[in-house]
Amino acid sequence: MNGLLATLSFLYFVSLPFLIPVHGGSAVLLGGACALVACYVIKQTDLDEEFLLQVFVSALLVRVALATAIYYLRLQSFFGGDAMTYDQQANLLTLVWQGQLTFQEFSHGNQNDFLGMPYLVATIYTLVGRNSLAVQLFNAVLGAATAPVIYVCAQRIFKNVRVARMAALLVAFYPSLILWSSQALKDAPIMLLLTLTTLATLKLGERFSFKYLVVLLFSLFGLLSLRFYIFYIMIVAVGAGFLIGMRQFTAQTFVRQMMIVACVGLALTYFGVLRTASVQFEDYGNLERVQRSRQDLAATAQSGFAQDVDVSTTSGALSVIPLGMIYLLFAPFPWQMANLRQSITLPEMMLWWGSFPLLVLGGWFTLKYRLRQALPIILFTTMLTLAYSIFQGNVGTAYRQRSQLLIFYFIFVAVGYVLLKERREERQRQAMAARNEIRSRGRRPPQQSPPQQSPEQSPPLPPLEQKSVTGVGEEQETGVGERG
Repeated sequence: MNGLLATLSFLYFVSLPFLIPVHGGSAVLLGGACALVACYVIKQTDLDEEFLLQVFVSALLVRVALATAIYYLRLQSFFGGDAMTYDQQANLLTLVWQGQLTFQEFSHGNQNDFLGMPYLVATIYTLVGRNSLAVQLFNAVLGAATAPVIYVCAQRIFKNVRVARMAALLVAFYPSLILWSSQALKDAPIMLLLTLTTLATLKLGERFSFKYLVVLLFSLFGLLSLRFYIFYIMIVAVGAGFLIGMRQFTAQTFVRQMMIVACVGLALTYFGVLRTASVQFEDYGNLERVQRSRQDLAATAQSGFAQDVDVSTTSGALSVIPLGMIYLLFAPFPWQMANLRQSITLPEMMLWWGSFPLLVLGGWFTLKYRLRQALPIILFTTMLTLAYSIFQGNVGTAYRQRSQLLIFYFIFVAVGYVLLKERREERQRQAMAARNEIRSRGRRPPQQSPPQQSPEQSPPLPPLEQKSVTGVGEEQETGVGERG
């Protein structure tokens, strides 16, 4: 497996400059350098290292292949037109940095869209020139790196290798996550920053680490620059995780967590986040603004839904949540697939619809046995799901932004899958033990007068070597049902 992945990686990075002579070489250098950094970080985890490297490289190869196809066939506008907007803004921004354009000339007309993504793309353009393929390969590395981070998060919460591996595989190879992280869009950086924020929160909840404090602050500032409302939802989830506590409460853990909250608060204040927040809440923090944005999304595309809904009042916003949540979680539906772009999502949607019962099972188990450990993830996914249920009025946008939820939903899907698998294995072990007991009794010499025993006094089955987590009161050290 390792040899095959190494061969495929070598062939791709050697052939790309010949396939795309102008931009292929610089894109390969940037993407290859970022991939090597990611591999080095993965090797430092000392946690299922070989599996994580194989998943990362496999996920990266799938993404770079799709990124190359989108670039070569010029499908950027077909899959994600925002990439062309970021390209234009970043090109102007590089001219500002080079002194060929004033900042006022650049920012004129870009007040609404001028966030962190043009800065990121412009930085890449400064290194390798105006090369959107390089941005795509950079995002491909970020998207592939999200899978190992999800592995570590799941492992920290459930202490189960099966759950962690399944969650990583789903994030690595789910079609829409591959699609959005293969383009020059902001989805890949957002997904990685969300998982890094969660990982840093989990690590800091166990013990203080300056390294993970820096990771937490960096990830939060990145979210603020890329999609500010996600930052505010995540900061609430992180703060609640520290204040309530993700581990057993002691005086030491309380002091540690208050110190972390204080450090985060001071850093946010020092860099002017509170001032920025007040301006953004004044501009966006009212239901009338949400209603205008939702109407624009619902009316400007054929995939709009519930165009007559009014969310400008509290009662209206609450009334649209059930319908909005159905569309957010399950759309597009088969009867809505009127063109090729919508139709190609059908296989993926069938997979997602089939795995939703596992999500419910895994979520219930997490609430019952892992609530404190998974509190930041539960709060974030719940609040963002509710927010998108109110805000979204377009199937296409909901389908795309669902990726920010799927990376965490897949942890619960993995838990549900492992629970069912362990229950099946437990039934098989019990059946095998019963058959062995019957055979062993058949080989015993007949007794002259076997004692009469009631059912309550019959000899018990021999103890199982490995108990299932689904049994009453049973736990195992590596089982997903280990209770904290």
